[in-house]
Amino acid sequence: MKDQLFVGLMSGTSLDGVDAVLVDLSGAKPRLLANAQVPLDAPLRRELLALNASGADEIDRAAQAGNDLAGRYAEAVAAVLKESGTAAPSLRAIGCHGQTIRHHPERGYTVQIGNAARLAELTGVCVVADFRSRDIAAGGQGAPLAPAFHAAVFADPAEDRAVLNLGGIANLSFLPRQGAATGFDTGPGNCLLDLWAARHLGKACDEGGAWAAAGTALAELLERMLREPYFGLPPPKSTGRDLFNVHWLEGALRGGENPQAVQATLLELTARSVAGALLRHGTGARRVIACGGGVKNTALMQRLVQLCAPAVLETSAGHGIDPQLVEATAFAWLARRALDGQPGNLPAATGARGPRVLGAVYPA
Repeated sequence: MKDQLFVGLMSGTSLDGVDAVLVDLSGAKPRLLANAQVPLDAPLRRELLALNASGADEIDRAAQAGNDLAGRYAEAVAAVLKESGTAAPSLRAIGCHGQTIRHHPERGYTVQIGNAARLAELTGVCVVADFRSRDIAAGGQGAPLAPAFHAAVFADPAEDRAVLNLGGIANLSFLPRQGAATGFDTGPGNCLLDLWAARHLGKACDEGGAWAAAGTALAELLERMLREPYFGLPPPKSTGRDLFNVHWLEGALRGGENPQAVQATLLELTARSVAGALLRHGTGARRVIACGGGVKNTALMQRLVQLCAPAVLETSAGHGIDPQLVEATAFAWLARRALDGQPGNLPAATGARGPRVLGAVYPA
């Protein structure tokens, strides 16, 4: 059984906490045994956001933040083991994505912090981390990496499908009945919505999208935002807070806009950019399987139902995985691929020169 039990960890662009899953990978599909979420305290969240841009003493600050993250990751591992009554030696490995603080594949690098060596020491379990660097070294974007997992778990030989991850950044995976699976980042998911809600509501997010739903989108602002060159780039492509951040948002504003109307516009931006990408690159998809924290945004999901029609939009819950846990499960799956010497990337999605085994291994 040891060879089949993995913990997957994910702390994504939204910075809402660490998602952890204990997964049995002995069957054709992952079987989730336990899950937990460990919140990130406000000072650590602020530091991680700040590290997305150059600043004073950033090397030391990034190292200290990575150490703090390793502690949060270890807490999450302990929580899922306790919930399931599983002993740490029963695990084959932990798959840890780490926290992205810089993503510049066009410059040949990406940075995810989390001190995987420290995590191995704290848990006594083998850790697989740094999944993106090898793909970038092979000429790829290093992202998105989830399409390979989506293809393994959600593809159906009888139907063209797409998987939509609504994290801080949104991405689509295309799973055709015939041919290679692919995918790319479409643009902002929750990141700008959460940023604006934090500024004007004093909350981590606009719960259910209620504030946005009660507002009216600003047509001229939306048009300026949709002129962002990234949306028109052909895949493969990936993005993050390096582009879609407070400076990008403020650059689109002209001053004096009603805050609620801006929130409504940001919701429409996410929905339009996702639907536009689906129409341009996934026209055969008859079913869109949504996952990620954005699934909780009722207003966003309702708008996507309208814009993605005639494709049916549903969540991954109907396919056996809680929407909030898909990415963490994906990195447990990628950890096994690494230890088994199997490729974890899809060159059609990332643009790498070929399949590559992903991840650096830190033995227990």
